[in-house]
Amino acid sequence: MLWIKAFHIICVVTWFAALFYLPRLFVYHAMCEDTAGNERFKIMERKLYLGIMTPSALLTLILGGWLLSFYSMEQIAQMHWLHAKLILVAILFIYHGYCGKLVKQFSADANQRSHVFYRWFNELPVFVLVSVIILVVVKPF
Repeated sequence: MLWIKAFHIICVVTWFAALFYLPRLFVYHAMCEDTAGNERFKIMERKLYLGIMTPSALLTLILGGWLLSFYSMEQIAQMHWLHAKLILVAILFIYHGYCGKLVKQFSADANQRSHVFYRWFNELPVFVLVSVIILVVVKPF
């Protein structure tokens, strides 16, 4: 179980690195005014989303599910902190999917948002990460 937990944490870290970096690329892409830069951002965003972010998210989900399998339904029912964590993880997967939609919009030169929007958009994973760590370590309820 400890090996699974270790690899789960590695995948979570990798996923969050991408969740922090991709919206930052959106900030710079939204500010970009030259064709060469625009094309470069498209490649970077696609490779980050498909090559790092999505595989690490899927491995996080698989390994997290595997960790849950070590507990009985009765135990899981009593872990209220875990329920809150899973809700936050679901929100993060929605955020992840929305990032994919934004990658497609940028790829089609159809971005409708300013760099200011993406600066604020970039903050959600920070709040989720802090909340999840507190829930997992402190287990407040």
